[in-house]
Amino acid sequence: MTVDEALREAVRRLSESGVESPNVDAEWLISELISCARSEIAINEKRELSQEEQCLLSDQLVRRERREPLQSILGTTSFFGFDFCVGPEALIPRPETESLVEHAIQFVKPHPSSMVLDLGTGSGCIAIALAKFCPGTKILASDLHGPALKLAKQNAMRLNALSQIAFCQADGMAALAKNESVDLIVSNPPYIPTSEIRTLQPEVRKHDPPIALDGGADGLYFYRQLAIEGFPRLKKKGQLIAEFGDGQATAVTEVFRQAAWANVEIKNDLGGRKRIVIASTGF
Repeated sequence: MTVDEALREAVRRLSESGVESPNVDAEWLISELISCARSEIAINEKRELSQEEQCLLSDQLVRRERREPLQSILGTTSFFGFDFCVGPEALIPRPETESLVEHAIQFVKPHPSSMVLDLGTGSGCIAIALAKFCPGTKILASDLHGPALKLAKQNAMRLNALSQIAFCQADGMAALAKNESVDLIVSNPPYIPTSEIRTLQPEVRKHDPPIALDGGADGLYFYRQLAIEGFPRLKKKGQLIAEFGDGQATAVTEVFRQAAWANVEIKNDLGGRKRIVIASTGF
């Protein structure tokens, strides 16, 4: 079987199984298989695949047909210019979360000795990206889910960020010592209403950990916690930056205003959708 034949067969199988982007996914699988860029597949189209390569591709296609995320099959995904290991332990980093990191960097950059709390670190993508772009910053990355924390540590080690990040398995603000405060709290908490989880795409519903998705009855459970418990844990002129879901901007804004935050702003993600809340202590 040649590369061209394998590509056409992969596209056919993925299309028939209902994968949203069969051509792109097939190209990613083939390019990783033969160790070339997607743009170089055409110049390798006559290359014969070995029996071992054909078996590996077949196994990967079966997994993708079962709607396992492409990133999990490949084992890595790109986020903020870095390759992160991914798996069922934590939510796969999404492009929209890069906007959260950009706002966090803008806040931290002028204050290189800042202390940051990353609540629900998951794969560690937010904490590690911050560490790489803000060398003097110290970050406490916490997560209640032990396997996610293990994955985050693995990523920090691979990307040489361990010297700036401390990891802690804890629930919410319990990650901080009594009376301890930070300059910035960042979080991408679960925000899917419980009743809506069953309507999500199979890639998310079946493969992302439920603990990273379920935001309670209305999806706002963790924002209420952040709004009430986060304020007293921030230093003077501190900020809290969090991601939220589509259509939640008004409700999230109200949650923070009711908790008496001095200033609450809503920012768009890279796709132009309202996605980020920035709440400031104001003193």
